[in-house]
Amino acid sequence: MVRTRFAPSPTGYLHIGGARTALFCWAYAKQQGGTFILRIEDTDRERSTLESEQAILDSMAWLGLDYEGPYFQMKRLTRYREVAQQLIGQGHAYYDYASKEELEILREQQSARGEKPRYDGRWRPENAQRLGLSKPEGVTPVVRFRSPDDGVVTFDDLVKGPITVANAELDDLVLVRSDGIPTYNFGVVVDDIDMNITHVIRGQDHLTNTHKQVLIYQALGAPVPQFAHLPLILAPNKGKLSKRKHGEVVSLTTYRDRGFVPAAFRNFLALLGWSPPEAREIMSRDELVEAFSLEAIGRANAVFNFQENDPRHWTDDKALWMNAEHIRTMPLAELLPMVKEELRSAKLWREEYDDDEREWFEKAVELIRHRFFTLKDFSSQGRAYFSEDYDFDPAAIEKNLKKFPDLKTWLPELAERFEKEFGEENPPADAGGSNLTYNEPNIEIVVKAFTEEKGTKLGVIMNGARTLLTGVAVGPSMLSVFETIGLERTIMRLKSQVAWN
Repeated sequence: MVRTRFAPSPTGYLHIGGARTALFCWAYAKQQGGTFILRIEDTDRERSTLESEQAILDSMAWLGLDYEGPYFQMKRLTRYREVAQQLIGQGHAYYDYASKEELEILREQQSARGEKPRYDGRWRPENAQRLGLSKPEGVTPVVRFRSPDDGVVTFDDLVKGPITVANAELDDLVLVRSDGIPTYNFGVVVDDIDMNITHVIRGQDHLTNTHKQVLIYQALGAPVPQFAHLPLILAPNKGKLSKRKHGEVVSLTTYRDRGFVPAAFRNFLALLGWSPPEAREIMSRDELVEAFSLEAIGRANAVFNFQENDPRHWTDDKALWMNAEHIRTMPLAELLPMVKEELRSAKLWREEYDDDEREWFEKAVELIRHRFFTLKDFSSQGRAYFSEDYDFDPAAIEKNLKKFPDLKTWLPELAERFEKEFGEENPPADAGGSNLTYNEPNIEIVVKAFTEEKGTKLGVIMNGARTLLTGVAVGPSMLSVFETIGLERTIMRLKSQVAWN
């Protein structure tokens, strides 16, 4: 059975490169009917934090990636030491008592001779005996792996193809530090063996570690998993994305906090380096899993096209477009809870939207979602539907109101016409009055008649009313806006002179 894993270090937020790796590991395991594991590699005690650990867990939950785990390396120290002793007993590893000062002198001497700095194997048992080295008092040794002196190590990468390195090029790497904590290359191999990982899917920046790890697998007599090294995600200038340089633009939490829906960002991440069959772009979670394959991962690096110095383009335009498409097309039942949380954070949520105004809330969200790019738009551009405290776009006022001065009196008159035709004081027809139901067909009749009386164009009235009712210049059908805003609020806003001041 296929078993994949994502193994981040909790030394910061989860960036989009790591998120894409997690997504590919998850999607492949799901597509193959296997298991996806989350493992927290928390052995960097100086940089690992509980906040970063929680940020990773929160990001995984937001992306919708379910997993087995999480497992933590710091809870497995006894196991690493046990395996290290096994390798020492088999002659594949040895204790090294060299001090940091000795190793620094060695590197300086090698550099002066124009050689590649590397450990010289002085504490290999036969070399220590030949050199007459004895264990220094009070020194806790590290454990080093004994790399083969000759031959080659080869693995067939599922993305990049066969890769071979001469063993003579590889160093005797440290397996366990003097403090008993494993190094990355050792810990990851022991974990992957114990967790029966069949496929290691990770960024190509790990490629130089793979040959060293293959040798450890072989020394332990364990099956070597299949490797797939993913192309990088680059900045617009084709440089490497950097947490330090690019900051929040590469943090997954930025997209959550700025109103991306998980399905959209998951969809966007998948297409950074992977090409689905039939050239589809908008995919649901299930569609992504069904279509995913390692064979369709490209070898070329992907580019994340944000504009570093332009806050209007804080992220890739395609990512925003894709988010808008998901907001527009996703099932309303999935969207409503997200809008609820956005309105709650903006202090616009009313408990009535969960009770007697539930139907109205659903209708309002369905009406306005088609022009929005992020969830934040519901509390900003859509604010007028949920609050009387909304702003007027100056450009909309200039275009739709001040360009037609007569609207300053016409729109209040339209409000009075609405009161006359739809108001409670006018009895309904079955009671001898002429009261009309306040709905789109009847609103259209009243507005068209009013427009003809004023001798103007329907668009002038409609656009002016739109600006007073919603604060913006464009939006959904005005007949729908009238009905959704409601008679009482429509009359009040048409009479208001705030936008004219």
